[in-house]
Amino acid sequence: MSTPQRPAPSSARPLTVAIVGATGAVGGEMLSVLAQRGFPVGRLKALASERSAGTSVEFDGDSVRVERLEEGSFDGVDVALFSAGGAVSEQFAPAAVRAGAVVIDNTSAFRMRADVPLVVPEVNADALEAHAGLIANPNCSTIQAVVALGPLHAAFGLRRVTYCTYQSAAGAGAQAMDELKEQTVALLNFRDPPVHKFPRRLAFDCLPQIDKFLDDGSTKEERKMVDETRKILSLPTLPVSATCVRVPVFVGHAVAVHAEFERPVALEAARAALASAPGVVLHADAGPFPTAADAVGGDDVHVGRLRIDGGSPNGLAMWVVADNLRKGAATNAVQIAEALLQRGQLPRTRH
Repeated sequence: MSTPQRPAPSSARPLTVAIVGATGAVGGEMLSVLAQRGFPVGRLKALASERSAGTSVEFDGDSVRVERLEEGSFDGVDVALFSAGGAVSEQFAPAAVRAGAVVIDNTSAFRMRADVPLVVPEVNADALEAHAGLIANPNCSTIQAVVALGPLHAAFGLRRVTYCTYQSAAGAGAQAMDELKEQTVALLNFRDPPVHKFPRRLAFDCLPQIDKFLDDGSTKEERKMVDETRKILSLPTLPVSATCVRVPVFVGHAVAVHAEFERPVALEAARAALASAPGVVLHADAGPFPTAADAVGGDDVHVGRLRIDGGSPNGLAMWVVADNLRKGAATNAVQIAEALLQRGQLPRTRH
């Protein structure tokens, strides 16, 4: 079955786009987001492991045959979106860059490398100027948090931030969502629930562990939020604290954010900064607060329960919700590609 050819908008020539991990939860969202946002895909390459090769995925109404991922898969590719795990990115992303593609990697493999920009386009798109073919997509919870913090930092100067996250099963992949469903069905039928993807049963409970524990008692997920917030906001010494919790929700992450600023914070000024910020939907304090269900299927970051935090000098507290598969992963990656296109950085000059 041939790969579909699509005309590009008049402002851009058609590009060859590769999705690495095309059969996964995030890969599927990348396919949807590319089509929905009208990215100028002339040719799509769906790449996955040998196990998935020969199957097909849907892209913009067409069926695309999945190819086995190899080092030679990137000849002629303009942009490659990776979401197949850190080990896969470490092995194949350098080959894609050498072939002339711009790699936008959704794993943690390259995020903290000094020579790799870590980008949320609404916040630090200028970091793209320094890329050398490889760009990192941040952690899902970090993305939505900094979309809300960015305009507030510009207005008041961020001095400290504390996160408590409420992260859905989708953050651990499609198999984790299946396991949550299976656990729920088992418990409702008075059976022992299966536990494979989570450290303990997730259904009807909350787990304050995402990823492995580190020597200081924090988890890798919490460390990601600390380090990535500092890098994206260019605040390398910013005090950041995070507690990351997995909750029995299928899709959609929420973050309770408590932030302290250098300058006095007026609530109306904070509302105005958020209301005018790209990618933010500000919910009225007296109105319904946003939940994961409100965010699913959309690309916006929803902010509610904005209030002065009386326990902190110049403090604000807020509730931040987003679809972690879309804005927390696929959409942010596609937005990076769009920003590169707008800046004339796609396609790369091939070596």
